[in-house]
Amino acid sequence: MTMTLTLGDLTARTGLDVLGHLEREMTIPVINGPQAQGDLIVIPLDFLADITTACGAHWRDVPGTGIDVLRAAAAGNPHTLVADPGTCRWTTGVRDPTGLALGALTATSVAYLVHPEHGASGIAPGSYVIRRQRERSGRLGQDRRYQFIVD
Repeated sequence: MTMTLTLGDLTARTGLDVLGHLEREMTIPVINGPQAQGDLIVIPLDFLADITTACGAHWRDVPGTGIDVLRAAAAGNPHTLVADPGTCRWTTGVRDPTGLALGALTATSVAYLVHPEHGASGIAPGSYVIRRQRERSGRLGQDRRYQFIVD
């Protein structure tokens, strides 16, 4: 996928939809550092010394139509990772002592994370971990939990 896609271009290519209030003519930013999208945070793998991919982890190609990385249990809206065929791989085989990592990706071209409410963000070529963000409810030990998609 090119580095200058609009939200409208991306949704037309992938068949994914976003809510009507989002500006479809906006150029999607492509970021090569940490970035957040709603419940998720995307972090370059080399920023996280304590997270590794598991030995023998199953990597799968990310299709143009995408892979659901996370679906919030209450809202049901997925965060979908999309990329041009053959340019991005994804695995859920990640070792993370915090238990927040959903998986890792490696991309040779821009990949995108799409969410119906948040629109899309571009992930520059490289290797990244996608993690849940911890949300505190105000009471000690009460984290909001999310259902995540596994292979």
